[in-house]
Amino acid sequence: MLGVMIWSGLLIYWANDVYKVGFGDKTLIKFFPQSFYQAFHISYRLAEGMAYHFIFMWLFFFNGILYVFYTIFSGEWRYLVPNRKSWKEAWLVVLHDLHIKKTKPTQEKYNAAQRIAYTAIIIMGIGSTLSGLAIYKPVQLGWLTAMFGGYKMSRIIHFALTIGYVLFFLVHIIQVIIAGWNNFRAMVTGFEVVKIKEELIQTEPLPAVAPVEIENIPDDDQQALKDSDSSEQINFQDK
Repeated sequence: MLGVMIWSGLLIYWANDVYKVGFGDKTLIKFFPQSFYQAFHISYRLAEGMAYHFIFMWLFFFNGILYVFYTIFSGEWRYLVPNRKSWKEAWLVVLHDLHIKKTKPTQEKYNAAQRIAYTAIIIMGIGSTLSGLAIYKPVQLGWLTAMFGGYKMSRIIHFALTIGYVLFFLVHIIQVIIAGWNNFRAMVTGFEVVKIKEELIQTEPLPAVAPVEIENIPDDDQQALKDSDSSEQINFQDK
């Protein structure tokens, strides 16, 4: 859903691509060069982009509302919202991920960096929705547009938040590649497959059993046992 929003937003942005990074007349980064538009066939698709963007923005909005309500009423916000120690521990998580610090920081369901990132995404989603409405209806929602500093500033904020989503997504992709396939599978399925290491258990050998000698029964005794068995069988049948 977010991918469709970003893609359709690019189709809209093409019509007025004014943003760049630089100073004075010097441009360091242009959002975006003409070669980028040609490579992804973005040019002259403004109406298509607006149609997709205005449809999926409502799906994006209601999906976000349901997620926030679920987080509140299920109690998941306790594991998600950063606490006083999160900022310090987040720095330790970054050092560990960069293999600068070997000791892994303690964590519960989410580590400190995840708490900050996932909470920031919720705030960014609210900002994207409100700034998008300010751009969509600048006259009818003039108070909202003014709250963001006007139409141009609303558009800048909306664009900057989109760049934030892309960076968030790229960082997660890199972390998944580093963590391996099992971590990605756990993110999709919701459970983690743990391999159990098989170890050979050495046991002490059983003590040797001494052979038992069986005495031979004389033939007369064997015949007496047979006669005794046959007589018992006959008595049982008579009963």
